[in-house]
Amino acid sequence: MPVDTLRCRVCEAEYPAVASGTCVRCFGPLEPVYDWEDVASRATRARIEAGPRSLWRYEALLPVPAPRDAASAPGLTPLLPAPRLADAIGVGEVWLKLDHTNPTHSFKDRVVAVAAAKAAELGTETLACASTGNLGNAVAARAAASGMRSVVLYPSTVEPEKMLQTSVYGAEMYAVHGSYDDCSRLIVELAGELDWAFVNVNLRAYYAEGSKTLAFEIAEQLGWETPDAVVAPIASGSLFTKLWQGFEQFRQLGLVSGESPRLYGGQAEGCAPVAHAFADERPVSPVRPQTVAQSLAIGAPADGDLAIATARASGGAVYAVPEADVGPNMTLLASTAGVFGETAAGVTVGALRSAAAAGAVGETDRVVVLVTGTGLKTPQVVDARAGTEISADVDELLAELGVTV
Repeated sequence: MPVDTLRCRVCEAEYPAVASGTCVRCFGPLEPVYDWEDVASRATRARIEAGPRSLWRYEALLPVPAPRDAASAPGLTPLLPAPRLADAIGVGEVWLKLDHTNPTHSFKDRVVAVAAAKAAELGTETLACASTGNLGNAVAARAAASGMRSVVLYPSTVEPEKMLQTSVYGAEMYAVHGSYDDCSRLIVELAGELDWAFVNVNLRAYYAEGSKTLAFEIAEQLGWETPDAVVAPIASGSLFTKLWQGFEQFRQLGLVSGESPRLYGGQAEGCAPVAHAFADERPVSPVRPQTVAQSLAIGAPADGDLAIATARASGGAVYAVPEADVGPNMTLLASTAGVFGETAAGVTVGALRSAAAAGAVGETDRVVVLVTGTGLKTPQVVDARAGTEISADVDELLAELGVTV
């Protein structure tokens, strides 16, 4: 087994590597404990490059063994340059990590792949979660592919495109009259009653580790170098903190040259508890979400304070992006890079713009921007332009085109 111990991040109490996400002594979060000598012997550049073309090429740095279908798993998504977006914002280089190309079109396929592998190891037959949309898609799809039952709780306000995708995979769905935080509370209560694999509750220690693979892939795809900065959305804060952990682990193992990058996070103004706490230099206080960026609408982020500490340790920052800018930022990304990202991407591009305006990133920086989901799931906030109607007549078409023959 890659990991046989979990350790509390707060009081350092240790537990066996079973389905448990919270310390019973202090209620702190649990994290896997790795044998770093063993990891160093297995996580070499050569072995990674020879591994499956998925996140399981980093098996030595993950808490569960790779499943039999490792080659068809999510991960190893494209990292592409976006020079026109860089010019528009005033940054030296911008690279886009296209995680909307994962099987259910979001980065959540990564975390669910690791949690589901642990669920299979434990012999659990039901995969469940509370979700703001993308996680439910990933849980339902992974369960369908594995022959498992899936149960998903959503806020009833989640975009219909996301609900439809979860439905088509055959999940049992419950639309809760309340926020994501209400759904999360219900799932925590259920986890105390049912022997299910709740990916973001009792399997959270394993689930969260999947986010590190984004950092691993970025470094490998840049030729085993780290970028100067990475910009990511913040919801619970887990993705943001695990990015930093991933870069640090690669650096400590000697797999990359250069320091770990500065991390910049973004939240939409209507649900920005981490951004406001960062700006005010205080602990995170819960808020009631009122935002178009529903995939980021977590008012009581579990890793919010750790996200602030991560931003400061990396030399980065966390920004609140105006709600009115989210849609135009999605359009900017699409019109300069040919990438249609969801509302979370609109927030991330907004954070990049804020960092550039503050002088935190500039013309000498190589910056990676995470595109964590597809805009096809959140088209409502983008202004759609209808085409000009014409007759099936070439002369009329030429006139509309302004062409004189």
